[in-house]
Amino acid sequence: MLVRNIFGGAEFLSMNASAGTRTRSAYSAEFSTPINSDPNLRLSLDGLASSTHKPWASHEELLKGGGLRLNWAKENGDRFQVGYSGTWRQLTGLAATASPTVRGDAGDSVKSAITYLFQRERRDNPMLPQSGYMMKTTTELAGWGLLGGDVGFSKSEMEIAGAVPIPIPGSKGPSGISIGCGLRTGLLYSLPLSFGLSGASPSRLNDRFTLGGPTDVRGFSLGGLGPRDGTDALGGDVFAAGSVNMLIPLPRVGPDSPFRIQLFANGGRSVAMKNQTKSNDTASGQRMTASSVLKGMLSATKEVGTGLPSIAAGVGLVYAHPVARFELNFSLPLVTREGEESRKGLQVGVGINFL
Repeated sequence: MLVRNIFGGAEFLSMNASAGTRTRSAYSAEFSTPINSDPNLRLSLDGLASSTHKPWASHEELLKGGGLRLNWAKENGDRFQVGYSGTWRQLTGLAATASPTVRGDAGDSVKSAITYLFQRERRDNPMLPQSGYMMKTTTELAGWGLLGGDVGFSKSEMEIAGAVPIPIPGSKGPSGISIGCGLRTGLLYSLPLSFGLSGASPSRLNDRFTLGGPTDVRGFSLGGLGPRDGTDALGGDVFAAGSVNMLIPLPRVGPDSPFRIQLFANGGRSVAMKNQTKSNDTASGQRMTASSVLKGMLSATKEVGTGLPSIAAGVGLVYAHPVARFELNFSLPLVTREGEESRKGLQVGVGINFL
């Protein structure tokens, strides 16, 4: 539900409720208002409550929280956001087969964090890009200094994507054929709570990066890349993933059609700090010195570039709707690292941001 101009000044109130198989329930509300009647400078207040089933890690996650965000945009279209959020999280509903690592992270935690986001969008059509590029960075700082909460870390993620059109010799106008590529990287660095007097705790399951699935590294299960404890995906503290694809219009269909045939290859690595992959380490509540965190992070970052990443290739059908992009792909894993979970065959992806 969307209500506009509540007080006659271009404010809006948005409220959403949804339920499904994986997201059992989700409720959110956002109130946004321009500052000094400037449409490119807005202040928003939001709240959420959700329950999400995460079978790849044998648990259910409950979230309740809210935030305050300042958004602004430049005349060239670059967007910025600075915000604060406070969230209560609970890992519950553990499966009977849940690993010791998942059981060690079960229970309540409180995240208090400030975030910064920058996005530059220069693609002609973000859902079905034929030309241009996009760059996005996100930084989150939780638990340090006066922020409070019981988790402390710095989390940074960067994404770059671009596309170039491929002309057909002798043909006038755009061909609708394009080659695109994308790169995503991220790093989660454990920090001490408050001002660092008690050392840093290992990162938690619900703060790490999840890699694999139909919207990022196709040809692998959700959370299929990275460290595992038994059948449970634990997520990584450092990851890198990349893709290259070719989009081709359907036969006898013009380039203006929202449908494309897709040929793709993608791959990635997700690595955790060595001392965080063992269940007894995570469950013990141990503290790490600044030097041990730095040493572990440097080792994990180096490991990301060691050896071949997990790689898959395939072909599929893409439909770019104004609201979301839909993909039906047949994937063939080419390289699967030991312990990771590939998925040969059909995958369906729905989202607004694909690798």
